[in-house]
Amino acid sequence: MIIERLTEDMKAAMKSGDKLRLSTIRMLMSELKNAKIAKGDDLTEADEQKVLAGYAKKRKESIDTYSESGRQDLADKEQAEFEITVSYLPEQMSDAELKAVVEKHIDAADGAPALGQVIKAVMAEVGSQADGKSISSMVKEMLG
Repeated sequence: MIIERLTEDMKAAMKSGDKLRLSTIRMLMSELKNAKIAKGDDLTEADEQKVLAGYAKKRKESIDTYSESGRQDLADKEQAEFEITVSYLPEQMSDAELKAVVEKHIDAADGAPALGQVIKAVMAEVGSQADGKSISSMVKEMLG
């Protein structure tokens, strides 16, 4: 489980004095605890991955916003938090791997495949190994 790995890494960050890693890990643990409370039950590993993927997406959006605003100092901090966060997620699929999954679901769709139907099927299969934006754009490209 991710929470156990975070706990061990938090102890290591405390010992080494890595303040950025420590604060990022604490934030990730907080996000996971909030999700657990909202769910009212323990989180599965897939739930944990979904929470962390959502947090990583927020960091990515912040990087873009800060970069556009000329605040490179803040963008760099967000980039560091993003990299720490994605280190706890499964490795992202390559474009070729994602394309193969998309093709499989387009072929499996009955008749003219609906965009939403294919995106939903691909997202269910790949989980947090690819972000929704990449999946959506690839499906649109291949259907269009």
